[in-house]
Amino acid sequence: MSPRRGPDLPYSVVAGVTPSRMKWLVASAKMAGSNFAPEPPKLYDTFMEVLDERPSFAAIVLNAPVGYRDSPGSPPRTCDLQARALLSHRGKFVHNAPTREALRRGVSSPDDHMDAVTAMLLPSYVEVANEMSPYRQRVVYEGNPELSFYILNGEVPLRRSKKIMDGRDERRVILEKKIPGISKVLDAEIPGVAPRHLLDASALLWSARRVLSRGAKRLPLDGEWDSEGLRMEFVY
Repeated sequence: MSPRRGPDLPYSVVAGVTPSRMKWLVASAKMAGSNFAPEPPKLYDTFMEVLDERPSFAAIVLNAPVGYRDSPGSPPRTCDLQARALLSHRGKFVHNAPTREALRRGVSSPDDHMDAVTAMLLPSYVEVANEMSPYRQRVVYEGNPELSFYILNGEVPLRRSKKIMDGRDERRVILEKKIPGISKVLDAEIPGVAPRHLLDASALLWSARRVLSRGAKRLPLDGEWDSEGLRMEFVY
């Protein structure tokens, strides 16, 4: 029996997704030809709810690791190393993905050499790892907001931190120039969601558009897979 499908729609839906306070912030948009219409963002309790959304997302660019090294003694993923090199001074915001051993434990240990941000987000990463498979990588792609903004800014790393107003203004100007209607996302008021998360989700949404239109770049250029057959890469 073939899987149940929803109705054929005259558009596709793409999404940028980022963790936000142990939930998942989703910025989505309808795509039909050259038309790109952002929708108000939504907050989901679980990553599985994002995958189960209807109509289904045709492309998701996710701010969380998808492919992993196995053990703490493994070298960093090539995509992490190359992204840091590409982004220059902004590269410090690309953190090494945790290992599968850390995911299995669900908590960090000193042997993991895990930074504070990764340790804090580890439960969210475990959620993703539990749901991912090579098949799902037809839709779910790993991204990073810094790489998305790098492309949005003409392949130039941003200058300011999103933790300060000047940095948030820098990002908003870039997004509004490239994505008409993105104010639906940026001006949304969702309890517990910080403005910087709305900026990140919006940038990832732009990368999802590039994925569906087959214009996205990849790091590394030569494919790299983990022990479970998942690609270890960034798209942007």
